[in-house]
Amino acid sequence: MNIAEKFKEGKEQNKSLLIGFITAGDPSIELTSKLAEAMVKGGVDIIELGIPFSDPIADGPTIQSSSMRSLSNGTTTKDILDTSKKIVENLNVPVVLLTYYNTIMKIGTDVFLQEAAKAKISGIVSPDLPPEEGKEYIKLARGKDIDTIFLASPATNNLRLDNIIDSTSGFLYMVSLFGVTGTRDLFNEYSSDAAKRIVKRVNGRIPVAVGFGISKPEHVKHFTKLGVDGVIVGSAFIKIIEENSGNTDVMINKLNKLSSELSQATNN
Repeated sequence: MNIAEKFKEGKEQNKSLLIGFITAGDPSIELTSKLAEAMVKGGVDIIELGIPFSDPIADGPTIQSSSMRSLSNGTTTKDILDTSKKIVENLNVPVVLLTYYNTIMKIGTDVFLQEAAKAKISGIVSPDLPPEEGKEYIKLARGKDIDTIFLASPATNNLRLDNIIDSTSGFLYMVSLFGVTGTRDLFNEYSSDAAKRIVKRVNGRIPVAVGFGISKPEHVKHFTKLGVDGVIVGSAFIKIIEENSGNTDVMINKLNKLSSELSQATNN
């Protein structure tokens, strides 16, 4: 099942999709697929796997620490692609990769996309690749049936937003706030206003999923009521992994429980 099919399924069920992010290789590459399974069984609809990077500019301390743990384990891109394929085949959910463009260039764009296609990756988010510079990449990715997912923020004006909408596929990743990733207690009014504006501007052309700071069922419910098609949760899951590194069973149970609580809040 690809991203478009999954969003169509969500619309038919009158719910927003829950997209769960974890860093591949944290706490180990062997556990990554088991953690994804716990999340999917709890209600996560799409798994977003982060490829660890030494200087993740968009990430707050929680995800930065997760990347460092994965890198210190010696996690490789091949390990991550092999694990992604296992998740897709065993759980029948789309897998999206989050990777900085440096990683793609280091391997070679065509080679990276070929390997991603073999691993049954549905989409790729590359936060440091602007659509204006990604035309060749987008073309190559489309040729491999891989969606290119671009980001828009509350500061994105309508002219630029239209360009992003035209360039992106799979879903538009709306950054809910200024700054980096990480859990928040409350969202400012500008986040809500931005969500309303972006949903209105998109006007059904592509699904909109909102992320950065979302960690609680009330956050999910808040943005779902504003008309977004999906919510992305990352740091809250990674905190569970970090805090329970010595007890895998507790970690898996807590990931499953949080996934279930968040999923129950996605109904429109």
